[in-house]
Amino acid sequence: MLTTESSSNHDDLEQKSTLELLQGMNQEDKTVPLAIEKELDSIQALIDAAYVKMLNGGRLFYLGSGTSGRLGIVDASECPPTYGVPQGLVVGIIAGGDPAIRVAVENAEDDPLQGWYDLQEHSISKRDFVIGISASGGAPYVLGALEQCKVNGVACGAIACNTESKIGDIADHKIEVVVGPEYVTGSTRMKSGTAQKLILNMISTSLMIKLGHVQGNSMVDMQLSNKKLVIRGTRMIMEQTGLDEYTAKDLLLKHGSVRSAVAAAGRW
Repeated sequence: MLTTESSSNHDDLEQKSTLELLQGMNQEDKTVPLAIEKELDSIQALIDAAYVKMLNGGRLFYLGSGTSGRLGIVDASECPPTYGVPQGLVVGIIAGGDPAIRVAVENAEDDPLQGWYDLQEHSISKRDFVIGISASGGAPYVLGALEQCKVNGVACGAIACNTESKIGDIADHKIEVVVGPEYVTGSTRMKSGTAQKLILNMISTSLMIKLGHVQGNSMVDMQLSNKKLVIRGTRMIMEQTGLDEYTAKDLLLKHGSVRSAVAAAGRW
């Protein structure tokens, strides 16, 4: 019995009040960061390995099915606007393709060949780093892809929520965060999904910092895609340079990023 499939610590859920349901879910959610804390060394090792690849021109790929795949896509899609990196530097791939982002595609995760085919569509190479994500640790779509990564010399990592996971056994770097039974038995979009989201946050944020897209604590390469971000960028320039709001905003819009604006002001 996989931990992710084991029976919930809570029962008779349909008889509980709304507040009792919330208290139970919150009680379980509190255990997730503590489970991740136990795996920080493993997370560090994976990040450092991916960093070496990306520093030398490689890309980062997330590969998963269902909730795991969607979380990878969310994390990948937020890197360009947040850190100003090009589209395609961090790529999220889900079993079943783009339609599966919104609607479950039956049996997509059961194909052990399609994951590698999907990676090949992106001309995957030894320069890149692939992270397979599967709460159970055994999704055939992910497992098959990682097996082919090993055969073809592509460095890879794995994120699972069971120990001795199949994808962990294959990967060069494994992260196995055991969050225990789900509040609703087997519903891995809950604690397991939360753990995966937190870990992906750690991975992408650490990589973007190490690759130089953060100065101090500011995302100085963020895209100015809406008014909120222009206001944020203006404030960041004011804090860094001491310039007034009008001048800071004018520099930002002229040069296109906080980094370039501050550099133009001669403060970096």
